[in-house]
Amino acid sequence: MNVEAARAKMVREQIEARGVRDPRVLAAMRRVPRHLFVGETLAERAYDDTPLPIGDQQTISQPYIVALMAEALELTGVERVLEIGTGSGYEAAILAELCAEVYSVERIVKLAEQAMALLDSLGYRNVHVRVCDGSAGWPEAAPFAAVVMSAAAREIPRPLVEQLADDGRFVLPMGDEDMQTLVRLRKRQGALEEDCLGECRFVKLIGAYGWEEPERRH
Repeated sequence: MNVEAARAKMVREQIEARGVRDPRVLAAMRRVPRHLFVGETLAERAYDDTPLPIGDQQTISQPYIVALMAEALELTGVERVLEIGTGSGYEAAILAELCAEVYSVERIVKLAEQAMALLDSLGYRNVHVRVCDGSAGWPEAAPFAAVVMSAAAREIPRPLVEQLADDGRFVLPMGDEDMQTLVRLRKRQGALEEDCLGECRFVKLIGAYGWEEPERRH
């Protein structure tokens, strides 16, 4: 597979064709090698228009959704961004191309370790990964100019709003387990303005301000 050609086609047909226009986002989507963020058995499908499994019942999001969320954050290159749900590390890499510092939280140790190793090997020195309850954020590093959450919540996690700077943007999926709406919140003088970006489907946000930890089968 010619991965550069596959990435260019992905951006052209899946992302630009659906209305993403930010040139910095489009350039980042063309640069980051998505095929390295999925298992070898799925590498041939890395540039398909679909989410893919990455283990531990988690997924790497559909390319269009990653681009849409990144564009909605309105990043200029100087921001500190909080990401909830490191997963494969792919979205963190995209964000690292678009802002000054990425603080990414993951609750699954194995995924966090794999993501950290890959991001380091690719030279992303501006990404910091922590294993903890993502719904509680990263208070020591706050405030953040932008927060992006790659897991669905039934309601807005209060700590993440508290860690968002004034005029900051917070993009997250909200809804029930089966279907959600992608929402962008903007914080102005402590109040939240909301607009909807379309329907989506994400894994659940697990944590103190999300769903409870699922029972593990033995």
